Amino acid sequence: MLETTIAGSLPKPFWLAQPKMLWAPWAQTGEALVEAKRDATLLVLKEQEDAGIDIVTEGEQSRQHFVHGFLEQIEGIDFARRVAMGIRNNRYTAEVPTVTAPLRRKRPVHRTEAALARAHTRRKLKFTLPGPMTIVDTIADQHYGDRVTMAMRFAELLNEEARELEALGVDVIQFDEPAFNVYMAEVKDWGIAALHRAIEGLRCKTAVHICYGYGIKANIDWKASLGGEWRQYEEIFPALAQSRIDQVSLECINSRVPLRLVELLKGKDVLLGAIDVATDRIETPEEVAATLRRALDFVPAERLQACTNCGMAPLDRGVAYAKLQALGAGAKLLRQELGHAH
Repeated sequence: MLETTIAGSLPKPFWLAQPKMLWAPWAQTGEALVEAKRDATLLVLKEQEDAGIDIVTEGEQSRQHFVHGFLEQIEGIDFARRVAMGIRNNRYTAEVPTVTAPLRRKRPVHRTEAALARAHTRRKLKFTLPGPMTIVDTIADQHYGDRVTMAMRFAELLNEEARELEALGVDVIQFDEPAFNVYMAEVKDWGIAALHRAIEGLRCKTAVHICYGYGIKANIDWKASLGGEWRQYEEIFPALAQSRIDQVSLECINSRVPLRLVELLKGKDVLLGAIDVATDRIETPEEVAATLRRALDFVPAERLQACTNCGMAPLDRGVAYAKLQALGAGAKLLRQELGHAH
C-alpha cells in the first residue's frame, strides 16, 4: 500500500544535456551521446531507489521532449516542415513538425532504454509514452485531415510500442495526456477510445497522467486564470472510472483541485501528486504525508500511490533528488502511521 512513483521525467545531468530547461540541447553527439544517455539512465534509477521510490522510471533521459521523443522515430512526419501552432487550446505557441504522409514506426522507439532499465533495477518499472490526444495537439497535419483519424493511427503505433515494452518486462505503461485537462468534451467523445486502442491486448498495468503542466510561465499564467477551484477533472473522471485504464495520475499539492474529486475514480489506482514541480521549495516528509492522508477520505489506501504532480525535467537536479527523498519518506511515515511498516 501507498507505493511511491513519479510522473516520468527527471532532470538530465549537465554532461548529457543543458540543465534546467525543456527541449534542452544535447551536450554530446554520436557514440558519446549514446553512452551519456546510458549512464544517466543508470544514475537516475539508482537515485530513485535510494530515495525510496517503489515504481521507478528511466527518467526520460534518452528523449528531449515527452512527445517528440516518440515522434522522431515515426515515418510520415516532416521535422523540416515546422509550423508555429497554438497548442493546448492556444495556451502557448510551439514550433511543431508536420504529418505529410501515412504514419508508420520506423523501428522500436524506446527498446534500448527500456531494456537497459529493466536489466538494472529489481523494482517495478514504469515507462511513459505520450497519449494520442496530446500528440495530435502537438503536431500539424497535412495528410489525414481529421484529428480523430490521426489520433487513432497514433494509438495503433503506440500500441505496437507498448506491447514490445511489456514483452521486455515493463510493469506499468503510462500515457501522458495533459490535453485531457483542456478538451474535456473530446475526452469523452474520442480521447478515451483512443487510449483504449493504445492499450489493446496489454496485460501489464496501464495508466494515464493528466496534469496542469510543467512549472513554466505559460502554465502558471493559465492556472492563475482558472479561478478558486480547478474542476476540469470533474468532467472527465466519471468517464475514466468507466474506462479500461487501471491508474490515473493527477496533480494535487499546491493546486486548487478539490480533493473530493478523486472519489469519482472509484475502482482505479490514484497516483496522487504530492510533490510540486513548479517550485524549488522542497516539501517535508510531513507535508507529503499530510497530502496523502487527506486523500484517504476519498480513496482506499491500497488504491493510493504517492507521486509527483508532473515531470521534473526542468528542475535543478539537487532539488529534484531532495523532492524524491521527501516523497519516499512521506509515504513511509504514513505507512508506519497506518501500521504498515515498509
